[in-house]
Amino acid sequence: MTVSRTVELEGHIIDSGMLETCFGIVMNMDGSFEVETFEIGRHETAESYARLLVEADDPEHLQSILHELHQNGANPTDPRDATFEPAPADSVVPTGFYSTTNHPTDIRYEGEWLPIENIEMDCAVVVDPEGPRAYTKILSGVEAGDLVVTGNTGIRVKPPERPRGREGAFGFMQGGVSSERPSESTIGSIAEAIAETKREGGRVLAVCGPAVIHTGAREDLARLVREGYVDALSVGNGFAVHDLERDLYGTSLGMDTETLDHPRKGHKHHIYTISEVIRAGGIEAAIETGLVESGVMYECVRNNRPYVIAGSIRDDGPLPETITDAIEAQNAIREQAHDADLVLMLATLLHSVGVGNCLPSTTKTVCVDINPGTVTQLVDRGSAQAVGMVTDVGTFVPMLADKLDGAPDDGD
Repeated sequence: MTVSRTVELEGHIIDSGMLETCFGIVMNMDGSFEVETFEIGRHETAESYARLLVEADDPEHLQSILHELHQNGANPTDPRDATFEPAPADSVVPTGFYSTTNHPTDIRYEGEWLPIENIEMDCAVVVDPEGPRAYTKILSGVEAGDLVVTGNTGIRVKPPERPRGREGAFGFMQGGVSSERPSESTIGSIAEAIAETKREGGRVLAVCGPAVIHTGAREDLARLVREGYVDALSVGNGFAVHDLERDLYGTSLGMDTETLDHPRKGHKHHIYTISEVIRAGGIEAAIETGLVESGVMYECVRNNRPYVIAGSIRDDGPLPETITDAIEAQNAIREQAHDADLVLMLATLLHSVGVGNCLPSTTKTVCVDINPGTVTQLVDRGSAQAVGMVTDVGTFVPMLADKLDGAPDDGD
């Protein structure tokens, strides 16, 4: 005896591959389906619609298939209210709680669809009946008594669609990861996307690794911060140290980034830098007293661009502003990520993945790294909206700054 449930997909389900993906899910999980309705959009902007009858051997088997289908945008035609249970203790969620994707998602509560606020992957969903409203919480943030959504009933996931047309500044962002696109034209497209974001009042977040400093792109990134094309910065302790070291000693990790020479005792410059900044009272104090007079951190402080420096187990020092508590750092990054409209990830694998985990799939994301594996891993971790450019960040950032030079910004 088989059991069945009808699901539907709508939107640009052909161009985006949603329909093909759902067919594959059912077959790969040993279920079966029948296409009851299929209406194809007849032009570039027209949407399509499909209704499928999904069958499985038993209710548990069917539920597992429906779970995977709804993660990819297929939703039951007969939606029911979501189920929820109170959290039994702080940081403890009910068994079978719903774990979010990073796609826009609604839950059904008392017959109405509620959008889940601050959507990001791998979170619990908490319902506030007084709103009513629904919002995400990381597991460590769940409090005893929170009403946590359980199961998969009454949940509607909406993955990003990819219409056939690619007009506008963001059309290039449908191309995925490639090392073969013409660099100059791609960088020009990214510059246009940043400029359009700024014209519309959006915010650009830069996530940067120390290689940005090592490869000589420091001054150009500082220019982007100063001119208002970068609104916020998310970095590790190493990036900030080497940026400050370049100002104090003319080196980055002991190397002169212009002559490529290694001065005597240059290998100690980074720890000397940390010591001098601590002595001054921190980064902002070092800048206010004139100890530090240039660089990315300098421009952030002078132009009131907020930054988060997240620590790691391998940090020297660290700098006073470095957040060494992992949960506190995650929350600070999460706040930045939720405010961003476009994110530039520059030559940093772990930091890019960390920020990417906090981003909804609707946030435009560009990842640049000389190693194609960095970009691929970001996408594989769930940030499918990211597009990648495989190139040297020391070439990318100066070209991007030149492309943006003179372009209109938001007036900051």
